[in-house]
Amino acid sequence: MVAQKKSKASKFLSVPTRPVPIDRDRSVAGLLEKMEGAGFGARQLAEAHRIWLDMLDDNSTIYLCGSGNLITSGMRRLISYVIKNRFVDVCVMGGDVLYHDIHETLGRDHFQAHPSMDDSELQGSEVMRFGDVLANFEEYQEADEWIGSVINQLDLTRTYSIREFLHLLGRELSEIAHEDGILTSCFKSRIPIYCPDLAGSEMAIGIARAKFDKKINIGFDLGHDALELNQIAMRTRSSAMIALGSTESQSMVNVAEITAYLTRTNVRGHKYAISIATDTVPGDIRTPAYGNTHTSMFGKLQRGATTAYVPCDPSIALPMIITALSQTAAKFMKGRKRPTFSFSGRDLTIDVP
Repeated sequence: MVAQKKSKASKFLSVPTRPVPIDRDRSVAGLLEKMEGAGFGARQLAEAHRIWLDMLDDNSTIYLCGSGNLITSGMRRLISYVIKNRFVDVCVMGGDVLYHDIHETLGRDHFQAHPSMDDSELQGSEVMRFGDVLANFEEYQEADEWIGSVINQLDLTRTYSIREFLHLLGRELSEIAHEDGILTSCFKSRIPIYCPDLAGSEMAIGIARAKFDKKINIGFDLGHDALELNQIAMRTRSSAMIALGSTESQSMVNVAEITAYLTRTNVRGHKYAISIATDTVPGDIRTPAYGNTHTSMFGKLQRGATTAYVPCDPSIALPMIITALSQTAAKFMKGRKRPTFSFSGRDLTIDVP
């Protein structure tokens, strides 16, 4: 038999896609395993689950970054689950995410909207609209008042890092919470949480209310947060990043790279990275290739980093990935050596085993 000559293309055309089969497997993890043989978003979603398991298995320090309507879309319990079960180690959340988290953890709800609802009528009834989700404006004011009540208990003769302030919010919220959210889960799990846009978010309204109503001024030391993130990056042997809601949600983590010159150190970059977003990005980012656009998408990466970009609304992808993790992550968690954090006032220390 004459040996078939291999074409130049055969070097690349070696793994065919596999159409996703229909069967009676009710396991979400099983479905994602089948989707890994497909292409485009199906494959990236499946690879995001696998990469998250690799992060846990490799004892990486995992940053969870989030922005946008994560809470209003119903993701609070899922995010709280991965925090409490230590599937992540550091949280970086947008101010709006944290404000909505406070609103729900105080026992309030977000509600489903309908296209037939008239915006002017909603506004006249003091109902706020976020896409197809509604909120009671008066109940949001209760969250503002609660934030101000916490500030009123603080020692206002000194400044606070935003991480320390959020830790104290989580502590106070834990005492009255109807159900855990992001802030309470981070407090209980001893996980540091940072916020890159506190002043430009709804969180600032509660701070402003305390200043306007009670003449209470709280000072924030933004540089302290940057130095803490730098400290975490320096002590970490292997890091991983998960960004939800926007390709920019991880931008605060990138501060560690920029501030490295202050300590005359070198940031190694992430070994793993996942982004779940609906941002328009170049096509070459959607596959686990390595290039300049890829680096700007995920932050600094190690050479040969394993990545997945899932072009999907997090409210669609997260229920599948986190449900699958609940079915698959246990064996990777048994021997996981995760970083531990100690909080003493404004000081944070990290111990990496």
